Amino acid sequence: MVANLLIVRIVGGQMKALSLALVLVLGAEILEGADENSGGAPFISEIRAVLRAQQEAWNRGDIDSFMNGYAHDETTLFVSGDEVGRGWQTVRDRYRSKYNDRAKMGTLTFSDLEIEQLGPDSALALGHWELKRASE
Repeated sequence: MVANLLIVRIVGGQMKALSLALVLVLGAEILEGADENSGGAPFISEIRAVLRAQQEAWNRGDIDSFMNGYAHDETTLFVSGDEVGRGWQTVRDRYRSKYNDRAKMGTLTFSDLEIEQLGPDSALALGHWELKRASE
């Protein structure tokens, strides 16, 4: 089992999830769905929807759909240990190499999410992610 803290930060239309083992950048589409009539209401439901869609895709073994939550550009970062991967394609290739069969992917769960709007186009989400594998 792998578990870690998930921190999601949205700044300037990019949602960035940071953890000691993971940095992922989620697409700006989460901001586009915000209710403009709500006077700057938090993007909580949009952030949760992206994370939920990623969790469901991962648990189906669908890395490509999981990657739909990342910004599809060179600003996407993935940090693991002392390695930093840059760019959407680099992150996708790493996932496909490291998790090349369903058993290695295990079951992903996000939990204890706390999401706070920081400004009109920024928010901070804290939480945990957990990866359970049958072999662990």
